[in-house]
Amino acid sequence: MQVNPYLFYNGNCEAALKFYAKVLGARIDAMLTYEGGPAEMPIPPEWKKKVMHARISIDGEVLMASDATPGNFHQPQGFAVSLQVEDPADAERRFKALAEGGTINMAFGKTFFSKGFGMCVDQFGTPWMVNCPMEE
Repeated sequence: MQVNPYLFYNGNCEAALKFYAKVLGARIDAMLTYEGGPAEMPIPPEWKKKVMHARISIDGEVLMASDATPGNFHQPQGFAVSLQVEDPADAERRFKALAEGGTINMAFGKTFFSKGFGMCVDQFGTPWMVNCPMEE
């Protein structure tokens, strides 16, 4: 069994996944648009090029995503995508890249539980936590 987060976007899924490919080194494994669905699927013409389903890999871990159908998008809340990064400098670099154009909720820095930790919401509205754990 696998557990994979599935993220919904408000028409900007493709841009978000390309951003993650650039700043996190993610690999886009699949990106299917609504126009590839059945003709009877009730999607407005302006939504046909939007993402119906996508899958990306980040260092072997999988995230899935799509553009929510029109009128069904809700701003993400109550969760964050968490990155565990071994090197503090690399963790801070990834945090700053994710936070660019977004909102920083907790600046990246050393904490009592990590060599570096920060929380942000990226420019696409997805919440992230970047952690560089202490050695055990």
